[in-house]
Amino acid sequence: MSLFAFAGALESGLLFSLVALGVFLSFRVLDFPDLTVDGSFPLGAAVAAAALASGVDPFLATGFAIVAGWGAGLVTALLNVRFGIMNLLSGILTMVALFSINLRIMGGPNVPLYNVDTVFDVAQSWFDFGLWTNTVLIAIVAFAAKFLVDWFLKTELGLALRASGENPAMAEAQGIAVGRMALVGMAISNGLVALAGALFAQLQGVADVSMGIGTIVTGLAALIIGEAILGRRMVFVATLGCIVGALVYRLFIALSLSAGFIGIQPQDLNLVTAIVVAIAVVLSKGRAQRNRRRAGMAPRRAPAAKRAG
Repeated sequence: MSLFAFAGALESGLLFSLVALGVFLSFRVLDFPDLTVDGSFPLGAAVAAAALASGVDPFLATGFAIVAGWGAGLVTALLNVRFGIMNLLSGILTMVALFSINLRIMGGPNVPLYNVDTVFDVAQSWFDFGLWTNTVLIAIVAFAAKFLVDWFLKTELGLALRASGENPAMAEAQGIAVGRMALVGMAISNGLVALAGALFAQLQGVADVSMGIGTIVTGLAALIIGEAILGRRMVFVATLGCIVGALVYRLFIALSLSAGFIGIQPQDLNLVTAIVVAIAVVLSKGRAQRNRRRAGMAPRRAPAAKRAG
């Protein structure tokens, strides 16, 4: 793998760690399988691209994208909490609706960003590390998001959100508004995903309506790989695992695409992805079983399968 490909894999890994952090909040903390991600990722790209094309400051345009992601998460949570639609279907409905909304925002299937300043162009004027400038900026954003999530989950509101996902009945008995926690958690989750979409569009120089396809798979793969490597006993470790898992995932994909000498071709990408995720799930389950044995607990097959995704 060339140095250029390695830098690109790092950029993608750090960028998709934001998606993994969003999936961590919805899937692990709230126990909410959220397919909105496939729509909120291009939503962030669409909003940022449309704003940039209109001459808006790049950082303000990225902020607009985060707010749009909050809105998408709120819609999904409202469908579930206020109207009683099951969580999986709520996410699917929002994701489908966002496809049309993204087309409306962009005024077409894509928006090129070749002649506008992006956050990466601005960063280039602040610090210049050559090939690694974009990587450094995305790393700063990813670790800032990680530490913000760590801090939030230790606040009173964050602890209430964690309790709502862990045991809704007990949380309600303690006076926690579980529905309100779902609104907050889903908004933050999709805000992170939209931020990733906005940065991805500015990095690639184009926003496309189809760029969100498979985003949830990438986020889940990064989350599971990170848990297989670091575990998830502490919030700090679990969120760090999101970053590590995303980096390992993208590096493995880059290595696979460079492994033409053993017969792997670009069209085998989905097969390689499925194998990587399957191995990560098996390793994660094995780690959970070893932890239970060390703790002197009997195996719990059904919950373990559920937690491992």
